[in-house]
Amino acid sequence: MKELLDKIFPTLSDELIIVISLIIGLLATASILLFLVKKLSPKTNISELTARTRSWWIMAAMFIGAVFISYDISYFFLAFLSFIAFRELYSVLGFREADRGALFWGILAIPIQYYLAYIAWYGAYIIFIPVVMFLVLPFRLVLKGETHGITKSMALLQWILMLSVFGISHLAYLLSLPELPGFNAGGRGLLLFLVFLTEINDIMQFVWGKLFGRHKILPKVSPNKTWEGFLGGVISTTIIGYFLGFLTPLSGPNVILVSALIAIAGFSGDVVISAIKRDKGIKDMGNSIPGHGGVFDRIDSLSYTAPVFFHLVYYIAY
Repeated sequence: MKELLDKIFPTLSDELIIVISLIIGLLATASILLFLVKKLSPKTNISELTARTRSWWIMAAMFIGAVFISYDISYFFLAFLSFIAFRELYSVLGFREADRGALFWGILAIPIQYYLAYIAWYGAYIIFIPVVMFLVLPFRLVLKGETHGITKSMALLQWILMLSVFGISHLAYLLSLPELPGFNAGGRGLLLFLVFLTEINDIMQFVWGKLFGRHKILPKVSPNKTWEGFLGGVISTTIIGYFLGFLTPLSGPNVILVSALIAIAGFSGDVVISAIKRDKGIKDMGNSIPGHGGVFDRIDSLSYTAPVFFHLVYYIAY
């Protein structure tokens, strides 16, 4: 596997090649195990786990292909993910006809935010959506002259922009962080560390919950979430993160802290979106990935883990 990846991605460091091989190996192993379980025990319900595994094959291929083939392509790819996520959110949250102009301005904010990440202008990047768009979008809504329901529209529009664009755009800024002496993995390594840990946390919490789950955390929001699954996922993710610490410039204790916070943030993002789905009476945010829901259903946790991870790394190492 390593020799094959060396030929496909000759510019990658050994650390990145090892982790890509690990991801492909884990997904392949999971797929084989699920196939065997289905064959040996047809009555066992593994449909949800099978759907998750298939969707992560798709996401792994998309992330690895976009990020490791070309840095420039990766920014466009991540911006496109934000656009799809933004569209899925505004499609289910019930905006008014009068909000169309402001929604268009929100869409225009996506390329600007990602360009600021691309050129690594941190000062402008960090305030553009939380400050500039926070002030501009309500004014754009007011210009329409329709005040009935405007407070709800102001709040929803700001929230989906923060979640789908500001949060996810931190993935792109990881690629723009300056090089550090002795840290060979670079921005690619940081991005791979974050995405892999976020998704392995999702899988670990699901598996631990299925095996040992007894005590529900938020039964009215997400009935399948249990304390056993949550704690098992946090512990497993922290351990895995520690052994993948070579993808970051962090010390051992800091890797442990960051890995645990990624797990907690991932859980938080997942249940927040679950609450919204329950409020709206929907199962998925969209159908962009046939059979697996929308794009945002696959990256909702990243909208929380990306800013947490980015700012911790930026504060500690840069």
